Amino acid sequence: MKSSVKEISGVTVIKLEGNVLGGPDAAELNNELHHLVEAKKKKIILDLAAVSMMNSSGLGMLIAGVTTIRNAGGELKLACASAKVLNLLTVTKLINVFEHHDTVKAAVASF
Repeated sequence: MKSSVKEISGVTVIKLEGNVLGGPDAAELNNELHHLVEAKKKKIILDLAAVSMMNSSGLGMLIAGVTTIRNAGGELKLACASAKVLNLLTVTKLINVFEHHDTVKAAVASF
């Protein structure tokens, strides 16, 4: 998994690319989120447009991320998830935990 960070209208967008499978990637995302919290960045979007696969450990990464941000008084939203990832979120009932938007633009506007 690769990730990149940019800011749009005061909202931090983390674009995830490739396979989201947990492991070292989970630590990398967790560190990034903690740095953002320390920098008082509490409006976060995970752009999943370039995610080709996600497993249960990847879902665990997302849950840990949303918990970290919410505990800091912030909000983490998902954007651009593929039908495959959305189906995984629906089957696991995690779709109720995350706010998902079809585009990054819509997610940014929701703040």
